[in-house]
Amino acid sequence: MLNKPSVASTIFLLAVLHQAAAQSEKKPVRPIRDVVVMRAQSLSDLQKKLQPGNKVEELIGGPGMELRVAIQHENNSTAANAEIHDASDDVYYVLDGTATLTLGGTLESPKEIEPGEWRGPKITGGQKVDIAKGDLVVVPRGTAHHRSTANQDFTMILIKIYADPRPAAPTPPPKPTP
Repeated sequence: MLNKPSVASTIFLLAVLHQAAAQSEKKPVRPIRDVVVMRAQSLSDLQKKLQPGNKVEELIGGPGMELRVAIQHENNSTAANAEIHDASDDVYYVLDGTATLTLGGTLESPKEIEPGEWRGPKITGGQKVDIAKGDLVVVPRGTAHHRSTANQDFTMILIKIYADPRPAAPTPPPKPTP
């Protein structure tokens, strides 16, 4: 003869196991945005649009994103400050032209301009690297870096990979109703 408490315990245990199995059935995530396919002609047209000035065209990014993709054109410019990012990696793919990077070393007199974003007047002990069309550069978070296009014309794809999704822009407080 079956003991009623053991049958009830068994049924309870089976129900718990079934619930746990149902919760552990992991499924792939759904896409968080549309796929982006940028054909060579579109990219070429965009490069022309950005020239001759120093301009940036954002392709992907914004609140909730862990990624920013932009096309950036610079002509005869030098960034005012070197920088370090605490929570993002930079990837540069050179589309056209040349630039000189200073990578690594120590950021002098660093000032945090926003959380995790550091700027300083220059880098000491960094390595100078000339980059040109077709080059790919990965600058890991925490690496001091500076770019100069003095006397040069330069276009790149910038891919910024954030450790965490970008926060939403602060919403202004509602206006009081009279």
